[in-house]
Amino acid sequence: MKLKQRILEISLIKNWKRNQQKKNFKGSEKYWEDRYQQHGNSGSGSYHHLAESKAEFLNEFVLRNKINTVLEFGCGDGNQLTLAKYPKYIGLDVSPTAVKMCYNLFITDQTKSFYLYNSLAFYDRAGLFNADLTISLDVLFHLVEPEIFKNYIHHLFVSSTKYVIIYASDYNQKEEPIYRHENRRNFTSYVNKNIKGWKLKEIIKNKYPVDKYKERGSLSDFYIYEKTLDI
Repeated sequence: MKLKQRILEISLIKNWKRNQQKKNFKGSEKYWEDRYQQHGNSGSGSYHHLAESKAEFLNEFVLRNKINTVLEFGCGDGNQLTLAKYPKYIGLDVSPTAVKMCYNLFITDQTKSFYLYNSLAFYDRAGLFNADLTISLDVLFHLVEPEIFKNYIHHLFVSSTKYVIIYASDYNQKEEPIYRHENRRNFTSYVNKNIKGWKLKEIIKNKYPVDKYKERGSLSDFYIYEKTLDI
């Protein structure tokens, strides 16, 4: 009976958290702007061992493939970027506060530029925003709105001339998330069906999986796409 009672209590707590999140959640863009305005950061994935492991992989990839320009969709507070070694970099983010944080953090670095990004108002037909490599690091599962998710994926690929690297989980969430700013999707299936001229070259497992490192781990892995033809 005690076990059944405990399971019921946990279920009630989860439902309460979901209801509270629903009341307070006003969209992914507003969530992140409010978070940064209230002195929050980009999350545990952008700090300590998780940030270091991402930087190690990306820096080696950039060097090995002779990447000159990197464009990141979702630069966040810039902490992950402090570990990066990119010749030239452009960072985009939905939060004006985050863009300002990055500008201040790299104010003397002439190789880095930052811009405000709105996936619903981003029409770059002139190709002003493009790079050898575009990256998305722990962003996809925060794009809870379907239209924003689809636009983001399209912009990520159309802005790259050679490679796209996505660091994310790749499965459809079975139950309604507790945290309203998260919605995990099987994004590789979406890319395969809707983005032409690219191939999934390789999947690299992250060094700190959740099943081994628990709360210190990550559900994300590296998905490397390579351009196959001009479209």
